[in-house]
Amino acid sequence: MTITLNLHESSAQQLALHLPHPGVLSVAGIVPALSAAAHAPQAVTAAFVGAVTADLALILADTSFLAAAGGASAGLVSAADVLRPAMEAASTVFGAGVLGELREEDASALLSDPETAVFELAGGTGPAGWFAVRVRQHGTVHDTPLTGAHNDASVPARLSLISNVEMSLTVEIGRTRMSVRDALALEPGKVIELDRSAGAPADVLLNGRLIAHGEVVVVDQDYAVRITRILDTAEGLR
Repeated sequence: MTITLNLHESSAQQLALHLPHPGVLSVAGIVPALSAAAHAPQAVTAAFVGAVTADLALILADTSFLAAAGGASAGLVSAADVLRPAMEAASTVFGAGVLGELREEDASALLSDPETAVFELAGGTGPAGWFAVRVRQHGTVHDTPLTGAHNDASVPARLSLISNVEMSLTVEIGRTRMSVRDALALEPGKVIELDRSAGAPADVLLNGRLIAHGEVVVVDQDYAVRITRILDTAEGLR
């Protein structure tokens, strides 16, 4: 159980580090689940499936900073989009796998589970939020996810359980950053310069996680991507 709790706490620390909060957040420690549920049962939840399966939930005491972080008030970016990088960072401690869609829903069932660890996120003047983690073990959870190594022989068998799960495959040819004002000023004919030169390989992402590089081709008048390189777990973190 000590190893499992270390995994929980590492996940909470990664979330606090990457959450786009205006203050400096720290993990204050494990708190009773009722203290988080009583404040706001609505949470942003996600499930991680891979070498370890985990359920994550984030409850924020104040969500006003989300609008400033991603222009959510203008309807351009949802709260889930703003929070996804932090939730992705929280899931990296579990090793190889995929973080599912972020949802805004009632997390009472997760919070009431005795196997769930709830951490308070301290923001200086008081609780900034709570982060709940539940690891659904398929067998013995080793300490290897923290180091990136996996020696559990049952991992391939466990991964076969998700062989029919639908996932979103995306090809990205480049990115750029712009202010909300510039985004609102877009119009037909506007040229947007990307952060990648012509001819550079495109990124192939599975549920938002980089897994491969490829080149864009045309097949029967449809765009396609030819995979040129499969990335390992460390290279795919972004």
